[in-house]
Amino acid sequence: MAAFEYNALDKRGKQKKGVIEADSARHARQLLRDDGLAPIEVQLSQSRSSGSGLQLSLTRRLSAFDRMLFTRQLSTLVGSSLPLEEALAAAAEQSDKQSVRGLIMAVRSKVLEGYTLANSLREHPASFNSLYCSSVSAGEQSGFLAQVLANLADYLERQFTASRNVEMALFYPIALLVLAFGIVGALMVYVVPDMIQVIEDNGQSLPWYTELLVSITEVLQNYWWLLLLAIGLIALTARQLLRVPHIKLRWDRNLFRLPLVAKIARSANAARYANTLAILTKSGVPLVQAMGIASDVVDNTWLKQGLQNATQTVSEGVSLKMGLERVGHLPPMMLHMVGAGEQSGELDNMLGRVAEYQQTEVERVVGTLVKLFEPMMLLIMGGLVMFIVMAILVPMLSMNQIV
Repeated sequence: MAAFEYNALDKRGKQKKGVIEADSARHARQLLRDDGLAPIEVQLSQSRSSGSGLQLSLTRRLSAFDRMLFTRQLSTLVGSSLPLEEALAAAAEQSDKQSVRGLIMAVRSKVLEGYTLANSLREHPASFNSLYCSSVSAGEQSGFLAQVLANLADYLERQFTASRNVEMALFYPIALLVLAFGIVGALMVYVVPDMIQVIEDNGQSLPWYTELLVSITEVLQNYWWLLLLAIGLIALTARQLLRVPHIKLRWDRNLFRLPLVAKIARSANAARYANTLAILTKSGVPLVQAMGIASDVVDNTWLKQGLQNATQTVSEGVSLKMGLERVGHLPPMMLHMVGAGEQSGELDNMLGRVAEYQQTEVERVVGTLVKLFEPMMLLIMGGLVMFIVMAILVPMLSMNQIV
C-alpha cells in the first residue's frame, strides 16, 4: 500500500485535507467516498515524475524541530513494544502538519512493502541524512532500535537547543543593527535635506563635513536602489564563488588564521564531529565507518579533508587519537579526552563529553562577542548621530551669529 494525500469535501461542503493509505489512487478515492467524502484531488505523498530517463523526486523536507519530535515519538512508541508500522502510523497521526504526516506515511508504506526502516528513510535524503540512516540501520541489525532512536533523539535535541541558543543570542544585536541603520537612513533621507536647504537659502558657506553629509544624502536619495543592487550582487557573487571547490577550500583554510573566527569554527566543527561519532559508535557502527560519516557533517571543507585523511589513517591501524592529531586543527582538550577514552574503553562517553564541552565553548565565545557588540554598536550610533548633528548645528549657529 502507498500513502496518498487528498483534498476532499465533506457532507457540509467543507474542505478537508489529509493522508490515506491505499493500493492505488482509484482505491484511495473509493475509500474516501466510503467515508462520506467527495474527493477533489488525490496524489501520492511522494510525487515522482520521470523524463528522458531521469527521475525527479519531489520530496518534502522535515524541519529540525519536526525531525527531532518524530524521532522522540518513534523511540517512545517502539520502546513500548508497538510494531513498527503501527508506531509510524501513530507518529503520523500526532503531527498537525499534513506535509509531515504525508512523509511519515510514505516511510510507513515502504516498511509495509518489506523494506527496512533505514532503507525507507533513505528514500528521503533531504530529511534523513547518512548519520540518521546509518544509526537506524545499526539499531535494526543489533535489535536495539528503540535505544538507538532514543540516542538519536537526544542528539537532535542537543543540536536543536544549541542552534536555538546561538540564534537567540544573535537576534538582539542584529535587530539593533537593522534598527540603527534604518533610523540613520531615515534621518539622512527625510530630515537632513530640509535642514541643509534652510542653511543654503541663507547664503551660509558650508564646512567640509557638512558638504560631506550633503554628498552622502544626495547619494542615498538618488542611488539607494543602486546601492541595494550592488550589495545584492556582491552577496550573490560571493555565494557563487564559495561553491567553487578550490575557492571554498582556500576560504575555509584561511578561517583558521583569524583569531576569534578560528576558535568558533574549531569548537563548532569539533562539537559536531564528536557528537556524530559518539551517536554512531553507541549505535554499534564500526569506528572507521562512523568516522567517514562524521566527516561528512563537518562544514569546514579544509577540516573535512583532514578528517577524511584521519579516517584512512585509522583504517590502517593507527589509534583514533593519533589520527586526529595529524589533522592539526582540533582542540587539544578533545584529543586528550579521546586518548583517555581509548585507554579506558569508554570512548563513546568521552566523545559525548567532548561534544558537550565544545558546544558550551562555542556558546560562551558567541555570548562574549554579543556582549561586546552591544556597547560597540552604541558607540557607532552615537558617532553617526553626533556627526549629523554637528554637520547641521555648526552652520546654523554661525548663521544666527551673522544675524
